[in-house]
Amino acid sequence: MNGPEIHVEFAPELGVFVPQGRLGAAGGVVTDGSSTLGHAVESLGVPLTEVGALLVDGREVAVSHIPAAGESVRVLPVRRPQSVPGAPLRFLLDVHLGTLARRLRLLGVDTAYESTDIGDPALATRSAAERRVLLSRDRGLLRRRELWAGAFVYSTRPEEQLQDVLSRFAPELRPWTRCTACNGLLRQATKDEVADQLAGGTQRSYDVFARCADCGRAYWRGAHHDHLEAIVARALNASGTNPAP
Repeated sequence: MNGPEIHVEFAPELGVFVPQGRLGAAGGVVTDGSSTLGHAVESLGVPLTEVGALLVDGREVAVSHIPAAGESVRVLPVRRPQSVPGAPLRFLLDVHLGTLARRLRLLGVDTAYESTDIGDPALATRSAAERRVLLSRDRGLLRRRELWAGAFVYSTRPEEQLQDVLSRFAPELRPWTRCTACNGLLRQATKDEVADQLAGGTQRSYDVFARCADCGRAYWRGAHHDHLEAIVARALNASGTNPAP
């Protein structure tokens, strides 16, 4: 690039994407004179999914703004909770976020998940076709133009990932209403209806069951229920809301 030079400063929350030297102090960036400010920001490592506002000399501009020589740019993070206009809030997770997908489903959040690597183009296309927010730790995937909406998952720890997503999007929580295996809706079921999935001890010990309307998987309050209850309780407490009826 040999066009006008601008000065770009990133908010500390975006530090995971940029060198520390660019945080809190504006650094010089040479542009090509025709590319957008959004392109310049992404070229410095920050997906636009993580940008809440772009301030040029103190005024907010669109990502389509063409930088002029000497402009001072401040890049701010997404404001939380983030609204996603135009569609019910739904998610799509890539192959690396299986535990997060199951926990979101446990909380009743509509969460599609690809258990095999179908490739970045297919994921971005599905996000657009189904109007789902794509969650990923792949920065390149989040920069794909066909993506409808996306968000970077900042942690590698499932508990922190869940807290981050709930804090960022504040989805409505309906615990125990979705199948953690396929995302289908659960309905009450009799013991006879799910008998073919129950071992002898389970048949004798439990009387309350649910079944997925899509894949048929049976659910009951088994040995791991206390662990799942704790996950749900922490999520509800962090959200400050009661589960939806």
